[in-house]
Amino acid sequence: MRRRDVFAGSLALGGLAAGRALASDPIAAGLPASSAGGAKATGESERTALPGTIPPLVPIRAHVDQIVDIKVCLRPFRPMGPRLDVERIGDKLVVHNYGHGGSGWSLSWGSAEIAVGKALTALPRQVAVIGCGIVGLTSALVAQRAGLDVTIYTKDMLPHTRSVRANGSWTPDSRIALTTPAGPEFGDLWERMARYSWKSYRDYLGLPGNPIEFRDSYILSDKPFGSTQEFASTGPGDYASNGMPRSASEFAHYSDRIRDVIPAAEVIAAHDNPFPVAYAKREAVMIFNFGGYGHLLLSEFYQAGGKVVIREFHAPSDLKGLKEKVIINCPGLAARDWWSDKTLIPVRGQTAWLPPQPDVKYGVRYNGVSALSKSDGILIQGFNASGLGEMDGVGNSFEHADRMEAENAVTTIGGLFSRFSPRRG
Repeated sequence: MRRRDVFAGSLALGGLAAGRALASDPIAAGLPASSAGGAKATGESERTALPGTIPPLVPIRAHVDQIVDIKVCLRPFRPMGPRLDVERIGDKLVVHNYGHGGSGWSLSWGSAEIAVGKALTALPRQVAVIGCGIVGLTSALVAQRAGLDVTIYTKDMLPHTRSVRANGSWTPDSRIALTTPAGPEFGDLWERMARYSWKSYRDYLGLPGNPIEFRDSYILSDKPFGSTQEFASTGPGDYASNGMPRSASEFAHYSDRIRDVIPAAEVIAAHDNPFPVAYAKREAVMIFNFGGYGHLLLSEFYQAGGKVVIREFHAPSDLKGLKEKVIINCPGLAARDWWSDKTLIPVRGQTAWLPPQPDVKYGVRYNGVSALSKSDGILIQGFNASGLGEMDGVGNSFEHADRMEAENAVTTIGGLFSRFSPRRG
């Protein structure tokens, strides 16, 4: 791929306008009148799954004495959305690419495409990438595909970064921005990143080891969906008055803009529902298997001549020692300290891991906890166990494992499956 082609693509990203038209009029486009993730526009109804399409499900074995690991991720949330601007530090051109909240894995390719497009305006032959999390690694690969020589400078390799302590599923607008600070223009930028990333991930489907794959996820409830729509609050005021969001209602949501390409959720009729709950939906969710996918990306980077230098930075002035004149800065939450970007807010998230169960090929979300079967284990996470919704973990920088939190989440899933009677077709 030529640099000029990548740069042109970064400015235009053909198909965005057409995609917007489809999203705004799904019926005219011959699409089901429902949106991604189970959300739907006013007046629309969700499709009911065809009878007999729920496959036999092997129960998830969730017991606290099977926990093999607990991981804590501090998501780098930035109220105005990811930082993608350019600045000069001495003779260095620095392109920032950080602050993706809970959407780093999902938006990494689209974010990298924008950052590399800006770097290419300087017509460099070499580029430095700071950080080897998923955003840094994809930025390095996009730069290589544009014909650049790339060196990654990082404190930790991908397996030891905060990136691999995340959930690892398609969540492109999870804590990505606050509506007011981001402004009305950010929606277009988000859509551009989401569409580019979604299309990029499709190139990794069906490969050996399933680095990227789709899994059915069952959303379960004891009450009718949509019967409660409260916005959790942690105190009076809002981000403008406190410098910290106070209500889940402040968070921006954009997934409706790409519903023309994201599989819609479908309702499971009572006679087809194998779960011990009154209400159930099913949706196909894209997931990232960290081990296989990370190894594949690192192999591609090295095969293309990429180099990694283990190095830690403490201030922007440290960049003066780099030979590269163009730098793509992807430090994640570390930018709060080493770049003194105090707009970054940590959002704590914790996952508990059980041994892999290869015969379990689905995930569930129930009572504020999610369980997802991945190639490296059963991931269990309390996504709303506190009842705070998107406010859960906001401003919490505690990066140590909480065993009680993990056991409570595992117990919730274990209790669900203790009442589970799998149907055999």
